[in-house]
This record gives sequence, C-alpha cells and structure tokens, in this order.
Amino acid sequence: MKKIKFGIIGVGRLGYEHACNLASRIPGAELVAICDGNEKRAKEVAEELGVSAVYSDPKAMCENPEVETVAIVTNTASHVEMIKIAMEAGKHVFCEKPLADTVEKCKEAEAIIEAHPDQIFMLGFMRRFDYSYEVAKKKIENGDIGDLILVRCYSQDPRAIIEGTLEYAPRSGGQFIDMSIHDIDLIRWLTGSEPDKLWAIGGCYEFPQYKDWDDGDNVSCLIQMKNNIMAFFFAGRTAAHGSAVETEIVGTKGMLRIGATPTDSLVEVFSENGVCRECYQDFITRWHYAYIHEMEVYCEAVREGKQPTPNVYDGTKSTAIAFNCKESFLKNDLLKMD
Repeated sequence: MKKIKFGIIGVGRLGYEHACNLASRIPGAELVAICDGNEKRAKEVAEELGVSAVYSDPKAMCENPEVETVAIVTNTASHVEMIKIAMEAGKHVFCEKPLADTVEKCKEAEAIIEAHPDQIFMLGFMRRFDYSYEVAKKKIENGDIGDLILVRCYSQDPRAIIEGTLEYAPRSGGQFIDMSIHDIDLIRWLTGSEPDKLWAIGGCYEFPQYKDWDDGDNVSCLIQMKNNIMAFFFAGRTAAHGSAVETEIVGTKGMLRIGATPTDSLVEVFSENGVCRECYQDFITRWHYAYIHEMEVYCEAVREGKQPTPNVYDGTKSTAIAFNCKESFLKNDLLKMD
C-alpha cells in the first residue's frame, strides 16, 4: 500500500489527535511535516512523534516537495486561507469542520477547490465515519425501519471543560456553527434532504456571558425538511456527567438509537452509590476511532484519485443552515428557507 505523506497545520487539542493518528495509527499515512504558529508546540509534537520537518509558516511547509497532502486543523476563521495556500502549492487537502466562519468564505473555498479539480478535498465531519452511524445509515438505506419520520440529535459538552469553552466562545461563531453543525450535517446525511423551515430557541441558563456574544449556553432547533421528515437537535455546554452525543431515528416500521448512554466502556461499577457507568469526559475520546476511519477513507480517495464526501458543498450547506438557525434564535421566530 502506498503511504500518503501528510503535513499538518495546527497541533492544538484536535490537531494533536490527528497528528498522533497519522504518525502511528493509520497504515496508509505517513506524517512528514508539522506546522503550528506556536513553533515551540510544533517542535514538541514533532519530537514526540519522530517528525523532522517543523514549520511555523504554512506556506513554507506547503513548499516542501515531500508533503503531498495537507491536514488543516486550525481555527475556523483561517480555514479558507489555509486551503488556498495548500491547493495553490499543488497539495491535496483534508480540512476540519466547519468549512469557514461565514457563508461568503465558504463560497470562496468552493471557487478555490473548483479551480483545482485534480486535487482531492475532504471536510472533517467525523460522525459520518463512526461505526454506529455507518450501521444506522445502512439500515435506513435498506429500509429496515421503513420511511423516516424524525431524526433527533443531542450533543452535550461537560461543564468540566467550560473554562476553555468560554475562552473560545467569542470567536467560535456560536453554538450553532461551532457545535450543532455536526448534528446539522448528520440530519442532512441521514434524511437525504435540506431544511424547508426551522425554529431555533435557547438561552443562557447558567453562563449569562453568552448573551454578550449573541449566543446561548443551551440551544435547540426544530426543523421540517423538504421531504417532510421532521428533525430536532439540542446542544448544551453544561452537562454535569460528561460528554454525551445521542441520535434517535424514528421510522414507520421501527426506530434506531445511537449512544443513549454515553459510556466509555461496558464496565458497570457496583458500590454504595448504586450501579454506575462512567461517561466520556471529552469529545476526542468518544470519536477517537471515527477520526482514524475518516483519515483512512481520505487516504484511499487520494490514492484512487476520487473525490470523497463530505465535500466543500456539504460544508457550505451546513454552514448556511447553522447561520439560519442563529438568525431564527436571535429573532425568536420561525424561518422559512429560500
């Protein structure tokens, strides 16, 4: 198997996860270069992972002829700039979600990628690559639960990490773009449709500072899709028990439920507190194998020269819907799609 040689831009929390996966957990990948604006951090990760090429300038890394594909794991606002640098240097690109922090920038990304049709691009909506969601998608396609009626999604982050969440919140774009975009993508993917109308609500139930950023610490949205399937999602930052993601898919002949109990193993603890299961405490642990699998799919696409999904248009559509949700939330009113 030909190994795809990666350079990675950004080795913060999620970037470090991707870097570790590319360095040692994905047989079809080889990490050959690391870039981060924090050069000290880049050198630390490179030394740990045995990578010799270290950069603080993305352009310099992309000029390295050994790098054939670039993984972009930087802040959302910089994604389009990084895509442009990598694509113009002749590299294939994997980019973390969201595609960009505005719909206008998403359109810029579309134009850049369309101008380089021979280069592979994939967007990192990793939930599509989680084994449980892959099984659910196949059951839907097989007609196992009949025609779809409703898709319901819950995504909750633990209160334990709220300090870091609050620090990032002013530049995150808000709950709908930063967190709910995963559920928005899942709803589009599972229903095979786009929203017709939606109504988003929520508030600042524990952290009033979110109001200063036109946001809420817990938000939700009810959607009717163009094919008449109903959808609902909830996103919260204040879960006491840990990181929890749950999806329920209701059909005319049955129902699928994914992750109803956000447990990190099958171990049950019997004690004076009763019978308990420990929960995931962060999203990286929950989606560890999905992050690996999505990169495996991306590497295969590069080797075969075939454009994978999610693609740039998925990124634009999900971003536009997220901003539609925010508009409805701020107006506290039903929003009809064009």
